[in-house]
Amino acid sequence: MTLKELSRRGFLQLGAAAGGAVLTASQRVHAAGSDVLKIGLVGCGGRGTGSLRDSLTAMPNVRVVALGDLFREKAVATRAAIAASDVGKGRIDVPDDRIFTGFDSYKGVIAESDIVHIALPSRFHPPYNLAAVQAGKHAFTEKPNGIDADGVHVTIQAAKIAEEKKLANVSGLCYRYDLLRVQAIQRIRNGEIGEILAAQSDYLRTPYNLIPKKPEWSETEYQIRNWEHFTWLNGDEIQQSLLHNLDSVLWAMEDELPETCYALGGRSSVFSPALGDLFDHASVIYDYADGKRIYGATRTAQNCFTRNIDVFHGTKGRMIFNATGIPFMTDTRGNVRWRPDPKDRIRSMYVQEHYALVNSIMNGKPINDGFRMASSTMVGVLGMIASFTGKRESYKDLFESRFKIEPNVDHPSFDMPVAAPGANGLYRIPVPGEYQVKTGRQAVS
Repeated sequence: MTLKELSRRGFLQLGAAAGGAVLTASQRVHAAGSDVLKIGLVGCGGRGTGSLRDSLTAMPNVRVVALGDLFREKAVATRAAIAASDVGKGRIDVPDDRIFTGFDSYKGVIAESDIVHIALPSRFHPPYNLAAVQAGKHAFTEKPNGIDADGVHVTIQAAKIAEEKKLANVSGLCYRYDLLRVQAIQRIRNGEIGEILAAQSDYLRTPYNLIPKKPEWSETEYQIRNWEHFTWLNGDEIQQSLLHNLDSVLWAMEDELPETCYALGGRSSVFSPALGDLFDHASVIYDYADGKRIYGATRTAQNCFTRNIDVFHGTKGRMIFNATGIPFMTDTRGNVRWRPDPKDRIRSMYVQEHYALVNSIMNGKPINDGFRMASSTMVGVLGMIASFTGKRESYKDLFESRFKIEPNVDHPSFDMPVAAPGANGLYRIPVPGEYQVKTGRQAVS
């Protein structure tokens, strides 16, 4: 398989569906005489609860009917928060028997819903996305869409099924739904900054909430509750943060994929057991065959410079994306040549993605982001592994290796073995030059 075949167009070819008419979920809803779409959520943390609010804000014809989480108290809290919100009043119908808990909670939510929101420890995004579309349900899945090559392959499988069944399959990589960035990308497509030679992406922030361990929790339960700080659950800081920026860069580059990546990474400032086994900084350099490069940097630290920015360097000028700010274009000397009207952002990107999702269902033209979810996530995985190994890594080789991050979670439980901290209370982090990717056959590096 060539690198071109692994590009977005290649992913679309991989996902080409077999012929045959399939009854869509929106057709089933209309056939039943109702325009109301039932939403269920798997993963009742802040992002999952936010996705419900965004969907209720976006469209009047959605109702929340089911909630699932490993921990019942979190689902109950989400129910109360949505019921008390302005957009949720009278639009949430979740009795106790439609609150599902435990590692199989996603199954109950899927059974009750037309649209399944999936926002929980990232390790579980691909299999739950797959389960939703296999059941004939539309899906909104937060990023990243895999923490390893195997997860990316599962996301591709889900995308194929969504295409076959004509299901909406929308990504939490939300920058592509920002209405002002859409205008900016069109100007890039029109050649207004010339040929893109390089892109710079920074996502520098303070740490997410650091959860102290309670005596009654097992080591596995603690790591799951503190999942934003353990690689086997979240896919590292590149996946948690910088992936948004990398997806924006790939969008501007028409989803052309890099060939290789090398990176620097490690722990420099936050020495707390609660930070788990994450690097607190990484710099990634992605190389293209024609000489283009993506330069990315992520850092999570207190009392340091923070920002979220993408800069596209073209032969005629630059385009700058600044988190949720207003994008703008300059010439090569930094003089501003274009800035959109802020009023054109009639919805936030978080609301817009749900507006687009529900509209696509109602119009019988469901959006399927699944293939770019896979390709963008795989670029993040490539950067993560390059920072861990200290070697130059190949997109194609890593993708085809279908490696899995340990431990195996085919049958998850609070008793499954996970790496424990050392005598000093700190967790072992990857050591560049020593770390190897276990594929079941041989190490990648």
